[in-house]
Amino acid sequence: MLKLAMLILSFTGTSAEDIFEKASEILNSGGIVAYPTESFYALGVAALDECAARRLFELKRRPADKPLPVIVGDMTVLESIVRRVPTPARKLIKRFWPGPLTILFEAKDNVPILLTGGQGKVAVRVPGMSVALYLAAALKVPVTSTSANPSGSPPAVDAASVADYFGGDIDLIIDGGRTPGGKPSTIVDVTVDPPRILREGSIILPG
Repeated sequence: MLKLAMLILSFTGTSAEDIFEKASEILNSGGIVAYPTESFYALGVAALDECAARRLFELKRRPADKPLPVIVGDMTVLESIVRRVPTPARKLIKRFWPGPLTILFEAKDNVPILLTGGQGKVAVRVPGMSVALYLAAALKVPVTSTSANPSGSPPAVDAASVADYFGGDIDLIIDGGRTPGGKPSTIVDVTVDPPRILREGSIILPG
């Protein structure tokens, strides 16, 4: 028998407000929320909560030197965690956000070292059309967006897979149905000039 998560809520247009209110309550208390992105399910904690980030690392058995990516809903939230948004980044943002493009920025001092892997950089994106986009916009705070699977296991494409992996060790699963899978986001580092592509993904950028 599966050990189910504490709470599984089905996402619909009419349930969104209540779900986001519950998600906010859980995140603000250091909890972990699973939610669907435009590719797979992800695990979220309040990105600036170091204790919650540590709990997430332990849950995923993720190496401490591997940074945690973050989603935001708008430029105001982005600018609350990055030192600057250079011109090349603004051009990429205008063209590809919301969407599967993760951009590596210089992190502000308020960003926990766990999120940066000790590298002083934070990986951020505004997610494409999905529950993740609505969640980030509604919460107005940075939220982690690491794949909802133990490190080394296949990514979860539905709520049942998330529950199978983690059961009651997470606090809420937002069930948005089966996600399409596919390639992960493209990652580009804008802390160097010219920007450097670190991972080819859903978006093809010129080299």
